[in-house]
Amino acid sequence: MSASYPVLWLRSLAFWIVFPLSIVIYACLLLVTFPLSLRARWALLQSWVHFILWWLRVTCNLTHEVHGRENIPDGAGIVFAKHQSTWETIALQLIFPQQVWVAKRELMWIPFFGWGLALMKCIAIKRGSGRAAVRQLVTQGKQRLQEGLWIVIFPEGTRVPPGQAGQYRIGGAILAEQSGYPILPVAHNAGEYWPRRSFIKKPGVIQVRIGKPISSAGKSAQEIHSDAAGWIEQQMSKITTLQ
Repeated sequence: MSASYPVLWLRSLAFWIVFPLSIVIYACLLLVTFPLSLRARWALLQSWVHFILWWLRVTCNLTHEVHGRENIPDGAGIVFAKHQSTWETIALQLIFPQQVWVAKRELMWIPFFGWGLALMKCIAIKRGSGRAAVRQLVTQGKQRLQEGLWIVIFPEGTRVPPGQAGQYRIGGAILAEQSGYPILPVAHNAGEYWPRRSFIKKPGVIQVRIGKPISSAGKSAQEIHSDAAGWIEQQMSKITTLQ
């Protein structure tokens, strides 16, 4: 029997009371650890991710299951992930090894959250800068990959409602082509349970699908881009329940 709306509202309220407060606390802790290594800051961030996913389960009865973990290679790679929710920006940090994100530069200006994000060596792209943004992504992306860091990209650029597909941008595929590192496509239906711009969190099990690495060897950026986007949307048609 599904929970009534008042119950869902109260559960979501409990989650939201703690969630922003935890961001402030952990961001302050990250600022204190500024002199330490990136690995040390990553370990601290992992404790926050574990806590939030636990709190989400306790308050909202929302969990997830991952299929395809065996497809994650030992070396670094580029994650191409569907973007529907805030959930994946948290959970992917637990699913994949130490990583940096490609994010909009404006996010760096958000108090506490942005400050913590900046300390994690993210690739901050200026919105609307076109080719300059791609050049920055390739230059900094190569550096991060050579350091053994994964790169997480949301190629649609913004959150897309369940049942819809955004326009996949080619920057990540260009990085794969020029760096030689593989892309791992990721599909999930988090938007059905943690919808964008929604207060309510719905109980259930988020489905996450990780595809086999898409090699960049001998392929153009357009071919890589097409393979990754095609796999993601094919999987979305299988796991999306809200059509």
